Amino acid sequence: MPSFAIQNFGCRVNQAEAFAWAEAFRDRGLRLEDDPGRSDLVLVNSCTLTGRADRDVRRFIERVSRRNPGAGLVITGCLAEGTRVELLGMPQVRLVLPNGEKHRLPDEVMALAGGAAAVAAAGDAAAPATPYRSRGLLKVQDGCDHGCTFCVIPGVRGRSSSATPADVLGRVRGLVDRGYREVVLAGIHLSSYGDDLEPRGSLLSLLREVENVPGLGRLRLSSLDPRRTDRALVEHVAGNPKVCQHFHLSLQHASGRVLREMGRAAEADAHAALLAGLRERSPDAALGADIIVGFPGETGEDFAVLEDFLRRSPLTYVHVFSYSPRPGTPAAARPQLPGRVKRERAAALRRLSAEKNLNFLRTFAGRELDGIAIRSRAERSGRSGGRIAVLTGNAIAVSVPAGAAAPREMVRVRVERVLPHAVEGMVVR
Repeated sequence: MPSFAIQNFGCRVNQAEAFAWAEAFRDRGLRLEDDPGRSDLVLVNSCTLTGRADRDVRRFIERVSRRNPGAGLVITGCLAEGTRVELLGMPQVRLVLPNGEKHRLPDEVMALAGGAAAVAAAGDAAAPATPYRSRGLLKVQDGCDHGCTFCVIPGVRGRSSSATPADVLGRVRGLVDRGYREVVLAGIHLSSYGDDLEPRGSLLSLLREVENVPGLGRLRLSSLDPRRTDRALVEHVAGNPKVCQHFHLSLQHASGRVLREMGRAAEADAHAALLAGLRERSPDAALGADIIVGFPGETGEDFAVLEDFLRRSPLTYVHVFSYSPRPGTPAAARPQLPGRVKRERAAALRRLSAEKNLNFLRTFAGRELDGIAIRSRAERSGRSGGRIAVLTGNAIAVSVPAGAAAPREMVRVRVERVLPHAVEGMVVR
């Protein structure tokens, strides 16, 4: 039975796409292999959001080629846009499919794996008991209509496109029928869901329908744009027992001048009001944000404004990106800040994020929380140390003894110890 492995880079949308492909491959008779070094086929879902993402993808391809010289590599995703010839020249790359051709991927992979013969050989026992992921990931929106001056995504993903509510509901029901209790709704610009539909829809209207699917445990949302997260949406999701209390926002900065240079019609006061509203309605929520440092023209004063905003905010963590010029974007043509300045500013914000996150986690010592047992990265690699992870609704990964819960099982955990790099607890049902 041919085996496959999937390596994701980048956003939650890529993860959702890979989830759907993994289900399709297994249904057609391929065997999931966690380690690309032992797999017959390796699918790489790439990212090109930053220069580092580009480098990471290329280094992975080279590393797998050295470790597993018999594997065939299939490259898709955003880096495949405009670089097909280059990628096809890399070792063992058999196929490159840009985003516009992703619909062909299951058939193309099956052809590489031997097609119908592989399915016939696999029989009914093809799919292993352990799922590819413990949570069901579902892409409901793709593309972006906004024109941020730093971002290449509209060029590689296209305009915003939404799945119909009927399609989303059908797929959520299918995931629930397959044993998934948590479903993650993903989108490149999730807050734009429904803008392109006729009749026009919205993320709020979609949530109201999906929450009523029988058997669904809870929904988790991918990143939200503060410009499209209004009071009605906040009032619906914050404190909602059907929605995981984990809200990640694409803030990007807190200096009004930098935000305007980024092409984002937003101000720090609006960011602060949004975060305050979420915190007021959901005191235990994990609140995160994407932040870019070192944007062209960012002054020391701009950075001080950003750092002060983050320190005073109710955010519990921050994903920090050093600005990386992307070819063809307006910001790439502007004078760039020195790399040393970018690194120093990014390091300062990462230290702040670690401090805020540890303080947040410590407030839950001794408390009980509901969560779902997941296959952690350590467990998939065989380095779990006899423990598994339970992910709470507010995004705390609680390490518990192995055997306390099976993947996808909803359990209740008690947080016993909060360490700088781990949270330990016990399942109390």
